[in-house]
Amino acid sequence: MSVTIESDHVYLNLLESAPFNIGEDKLYEGIPGNLVAYACKLSFRHDNDGFVAFTAKTQLIKHYESTLGAYHFGGHKMIIPTDASKKLVEKYFKT
Repeated sequence: MSVTIESDHVYLNLLESAPFNIGEDKLYEGIPGNLVAYACKLSFRHDNDGFVAFTAKTQLIKHYESTLGAYHFGGHKMIIPTDASKKLVEKYFKT
């Protein structure tokens, strides 16, 4: 994962899974969700209200809407708003 801390959000530059952790025979569950939740946590930590922006591959837009609560606002651009960000942080970082 690669992120950039912007003045009003965290931008998720890159999120990739290791080859051994893709498909039905993957070794670990929930790694991508955990990494996105960490980006959300960083956004809250930097007073950006949990906003995380990223560019999605076309075939994954619906998946990100349903699994991350991300909002698609044109082209390949997506954002995770505050409420969805809070849910992800609570799910992956039980405190």
